[in-house]
Amino acid sequence: MKGNAGQTKVFYQGSSEGFVVFVENEEIVKKWKDDRSIPLTDVVAGWKILTSEHGKQGVLNTASNAQLENEFGTKNEDEVVKKILEKGTVQSSENPERQGNTNDSKGGMVAH
Repeated sequence: MKGNAGQTKVFYQGSSEGFVVFVENEEIVKKWKDDRSIPLTDVVAGWKILTSEHGKQGVLNTASNAQLENEFGTKNEDEVVKKILEKGTVQSSENPERQGNTNDSKGGMVAH
């Protein structure tokens, strides 16, 4: 059903800002930690490293190469993603089901 798809991300708090990677689900992250033969492409959703200046719930922006280099000592995204998955915390959230009318101007719903 639309609007209730969950999101799972791994949050890593760096020295000056947080880093976020979206993953398929919490279970696959746990499996990957125990079995590194699982391809990262099966774990990570959307292959984008994001930053959050205001903690776990902050606005997300794409991480620059300079930010990656400063925090992780490399701009190699594979290495950075591995470090985030290893040291970060997994957070899952479910979006509540959408409710309410989608178009109140329809027919008999409008008071005349």
